[in-house]
Amino acid sequence: MNPNDRSIVALVMTGHGLVHTYELSIPIFMTAWLGELGVSEAALGAVVGAGYFLFGAGALPGGVLVDRFGSRRLIAGCFVGMGGAFVLLGLLPGLWGLGAALLAWGAAASVYHPAGLALISTGVQQRGRALAYHGIAGNVGIAGGPLATALLLLAFDWPTVAVLLGLPALLAAVGAWRTSFDERAAVGVHDAPDAGHGEPSPRPDDRAALWTRSKALFASGFAGVFVLVALSGLYYRGMLTFLPDLLTPLVTVDLPIDVAAGRYVYAGLLAVGIAGQYVGGRLSDHARTEWALAGALAVLAAVAVVFLPVAGVGTAALLAVSAVLGFFLFLVQPLYQATVAEYTPPEARGLSYGYTYLAIFGVGAAGAAGAGGLLQIAGPPLLFGALAGLALLGASLSGGLAVRRARVGTHP
Repeated sequence: MNPNDRSIVALVMTGHGLVHTYELSIPIFMTAWLGELGVSEAALGAVVGAGYFLFGAGALPGGVLVDRFGSRRLIAGCFVGMGGAFVLLGLLPGLWGLGAALLAWGAAASVYHPAGLALISTGVQQRGRALAYHGIAGNVGIAGGPLATALLLLAFDWPTVAVLLGLPALLAAVGAWRTSFDERAAVGVHDAPDAGHGEPSPRPDDRAALWTRSKALFASGFAGVFVLVALSGLYYRGMLTFLPDLLTPLVTVDLPIDVAAGRYVYAGLLAVGIAGQYVGGRLSDHARTEWALAGALAVLAAVAVVFLPVAGVGTAALLAVSAVLGFFLFLVQPLYQATVAEYTPPEARGLSYGYTYLAIFGVGAAGAAGAGGLLQIAGPPLLFGALAGLALLGASLSGGLAVRRARVGTHP
């Protein structure tokens, strides 16, 4: 890589790792909030879900801002917003303070994906290598962020940990403002639009053009894929949001210190997900993505059905079923990303991924609020039953898309 490429890759790797560190550390904090703030699962799920909703819903307007102000400025602002939000999380009192901080985090974090991926696409000449490093950094944040949060909670109370977690993003913001590179160094280098996750949207210049492109996109087979991705997002967020708290009483081994043991099982589950992402990416190259996705979602439905009975057998069984959950929960991500590419034309690929983020993180955020409500109404059995239903709906829809595609030919 040339110096310009390296500068950009360093910035986006930092951003991707931080975004997912914060995103998946929040359920770790919830194990403390439920005990110390005296709030119900429904109330906490609604507050957390609102922050996650902005994380997804802000992707489309974030893309417009990227076109207007450039990626580097937006990423630096994202760092300031995320770091500042976690500092506020530790300083503001009560549920309302927590909600305000999470809303600020969601709004700031929503900018990252359109900004980071657009920057890779327009600024890095070795785009494929940059996307690989970008994905690795995201995986480090997914697995390492929750583990780091859990370990810090052994030594500090949660407000102090929140402030400490906010500091790296603020330091990264200083680096982002000070760094210098050519954001458009690769424009014209790549002759054909990239069909993968990293191609920025051919974003329209006004609302009318956005509406026209969006109508054309949803008039195609992408409408079914959007629903499929939204169902996957509801399962993802509904499963993960309260999972650390649900896992703790299921761990039957005696630990040398008094900790919420579910935090560590949760972190391990996310680490196993890295292998799932790799396998899912390989499957997307060698299998019809709709059938592979249908199979993976069917497994997730089965996991939701058997999770509590199997986990109740003992800690070894809990770890095994958690590993299966983590593997398949992340295996579906490259599969639905590949499916989006197969159901959209190249000129609408970036816009389609914008809507994909809206579905998985925006619509999916309702899974956090729904999970809290179901836990308060009837406890874990109802929650896991509802999650199984969502996965079965997704599996059926994906199978239906595969059948329809076989009937109409190779172009959905």
